[in-house]
Amino acid sequence: MPDTLIDLSSDTATRPSAEMRRFMAEAEVGDEQRREDPTVNLLQEMVAELLGKEEALFLPSGTMCNAIAITLHTRPGDELILDRTAHPYTSEGGGPAHLAGVSFALLDGDRGVFTADQLREAIRDTGPHSARSRLVSMENTTNAGSGRVWPMETLREVAEVGRERGLKVHMDGARLMNAVVASGIPAKEIAAPVDTTWIDLSKGLGCPVGGVLAGSHEDMHEARRLKHRFGGAMRQAGIIAAAGVYAFKHNVDRLAEDHENARRLAQGLADIPGIELNPDDIETNIVYFDVSGTGRDGAEINDAITARGVRMGGRGKRIRAVTHLDVTSSDIDRAVEVMREELMG
Repeated sequence: MPDTLIDLSSDTATRPSAEMRRFMAEAEVGDEQRREDPTVNLLQEMVAELLGKEEALFLPSGTMCNAIAITLHTRPGDELILDRTAHPYTSEGGGPAHLAGVSFALLDGDRGVFTADQLREAIRDTGPHSARSRLVSMENTTNAGSGRVWPMETLREVAEVGRERGLKVHMDGARLMNAVVASGIPAKEIAAPVDTTWIDLSKGLGCPVGGVLAGSHEDMHEARRLKHRFGGAMRQAGIIAAAGVYAFKHNVDRLAEDHENARRLAQGLADIPGIELNPDDIETNIVYFDVSGTGRDGAEINDAITARGVRMGGRGKRIRAVTHLDVTSSDIDRAVEVMREELMG
């Protein structure tokens, strides 16, 4: 590994700034399980207010946010409807099946965004021969869809169809604040159509750990039980919750810089022969591009550029690059230069 690495493998690569670390070190703490940690309580109140929900719950990870929400809204044997590229299906270790006992109904959305008609078609009847459709989940922004923001009209239509047919509605909001900054639509408005949603702290917001799930008082009461059941008990958690408090005060508006850097990266990569990429698709901080035209595998290309000081994420014929607060515009220019040198000699 090079001594200096431009890490575009994920926005989870961010490291807490010196200012965030100081804020964490000085945080007031208490017993989180007894709801006596003032910093945890503050973070939860901030997120509940931000999302327009009655209550919020600080959790160790975003994957746990999804696991709890899915378990909360379903019963074993029920079916979860979501896009086939969505994180609970592709990247959570089979957790929904193991922890909640649900099966998946997978939709072929457009860069991760499916329609109300697709949902309507996928919902099963209530006969004894099929699983019961119980929950629909939307990922906003879409990871595999190059950070696409769900259009509000589509989001509302999907939620409306779900409710009409008796489904609960969940939004995987790992990068919800990216959607907020890119669209200019307040988080409260985006979250209004869904029963539960959450925000990841350890991605674009630059925190070292954690996610916050939000919903009704009743749902969050049961979510606390599931938090214990899944091993998410914490004590003086204000030290890590403080990072989230700091991030919401200082690291939200600056997400626009990440989006601009992602577009800068996409434009530079699109000019390299063998790379297929439409820069107009880039709305937020994720850039997927196809390297089939190079005749090389994405993982092999990524290994080669990592050795030269730029790391992305390669698999098959696609490579993913994600911008974040630890990546500057000059880093982007260097990343494009390294990729050009690697592919063009």
